[in-house]
Amino acid sequence: MNIQIKFAIIAIAVIIPLSSIAVYGTDSNQQFTTTDSSKLQVISSFYTLHEFSQNVGQEKVDISLLVPVGVEPHDWGPTIKDVQRMQKSDLIIINGIGFENWVDNLKEIDYQGVIVDTSNGILDKNLSKEQIPSFGDPHIWLNPIYAKIQVQNIANAFSNLDPKNQEYYQSNAEKYIEELEFLDLKIRNELSNCNHDFVAFHDAFSYFAYEYNLNQHTIISSNNPHAEATAKTLENVISTAKELNIKVIFSEENVNPRTSQIIANEIDGKVLVLSPLEVSSDGTYISKMIENLNNLKEALC
Repeated sequence: MNIQIKFAIIAIAVIIPLSSIAVYGTDSNQQFTTTDSSKLQVISSFYTLHEFSQNVGQEKVDISLLVPVGVEPHDWGPTIKDVQRMQKSDLIIINGIGFENWVDNLKEIDYQGVIVDTSNGILDKNLSKEQIPSFGDPHIWLNPIYAKIQVQNIANAFSNLDPKNQEYYQSNAEKYIEELEFLDLKIRNELSNCNHDFVAFHDAFSYFAYEYNLNQHTIISSNNPHAEATAKTLENVISTAKELNIKVIFSEENVNPRTSQIIANEIDGKVLVLSPLEVSSDGTYISKMIENLNNLKEALC
């Protein structure tokens, strides 16, 4: 059953007045009426945003993950139980830029909380086309500079709804942003004198590549890693890899590496993992990004 039909059914069968919810509308300037013992009820859409939210809110908020660990967010749609959980939340943290294809349907179920679009301020209308590698790529979190903005957007949303803990949220965000700044500097320094061309599995690293002066080539041109590569595509990637003397073909932890291995065999190369950080549970955002950096260094340096 597609998401639209599912939400329509849910809108009829599930919606009940939720007097316990203290946030109304989606104005981020509205405040959360709280007692000393209550916490903001937060839902994060997927793994990376969940970690960002935890770093900002820590013990002052109750955070739950919407898309289960190990499940590909591109393919996920909410169940009736998920909708019931969302209805009880004060905030839903999303990536934006079309990554959560179910979010527009929240209007159909009369969601009364705040939807925090963490992409706000990143793809600003004032940016030039040269500054935006791909409007179709939602993977902004893979660029640590953009991740800092996402973290700040989360901290601002928590602060607006729970102003008595504003200093706490902002302080936590500041500390985590410092870690992201160190990560950015590490990536920038360690890739600065390396080659520029790499072959990712799917079109997830355009913002990362732009930030660090790299050229992303892809096996799957779609933003969805489960799209199929045609024989012509494989032929083109093999040709490009040979022309650019590329010896590493990247795969991802949640896809079958067979396609990447076929290309690697043809160029006498090998397969490494370049994670889009969508489904991971082992390690942190920063540790996974450093794993990506180390594999990129092996490919490019």
